[in-house]
Amino acid sequence: MLIAFNKPMNVLSQFTDEGKWPGLAGLIDVRGVYAAGRLDRDSEGLLLLTDDGKQQARIASPKSKLPKTYLVQVEGEAAPEQVKALEQGVDLKDGRTHPARCDAIEHPDLWPRTPPIRFRKNKPTSWLRLSITEGRNRQVRRMTAHVGLPTLRLVRWSIADISVEGLAPGEWREVPGPLHP
Repeated sequence: MLIAFNKPMNVLSQFTDEGKWPGLAGLIDVRGVYAAGRLDRDSEGLLLLTDDGKQQARIASPKSKLPKTYLVQVEGEAAPEQVKALEQGVDLKDGRTHPARCDAIEHPDLWPRTPPIRFRKNKPTSWLRLSITEGRNRQVRRMTAHVGLPTLRLVRWSIADISVEGLAPGEWREVPGPLHP
């Protein structure tokens, strides 16, 4: 079984709650499935869950090189040289990132975020579509900050050929497997 779940902001990518942050148990009523990978508490979007240990390891492992695509709202106007730097890979404290696919995009048609992004009249924002094949801790946020574009909102849109399209925050659906890059 493979489940696509639209993880809301401030929900943990685990079934147990931790203090004030809820886990998945109150949102997914399927027994025996586990998150394949993680999505930070302050990130939203696609989280895959499965009851198949081999599939879980394949999805979570950077060795599988499954593309993960994010829609990223950043502070500032993304310049072509910043987009190019993200595409070529950037040097982070834990090493250089692999080359990525990156495009500046128009504001995507997404659900409202709760809580909303702070609005600053004198600070423009822009959107990027960024696809990576790694999965380091907070990698997308660190990459955009490295090129001078701090992340304000991070939505994982897809993993390989499965997307969150059509799912409202907190909704899930079973999807056919296996994944295809």
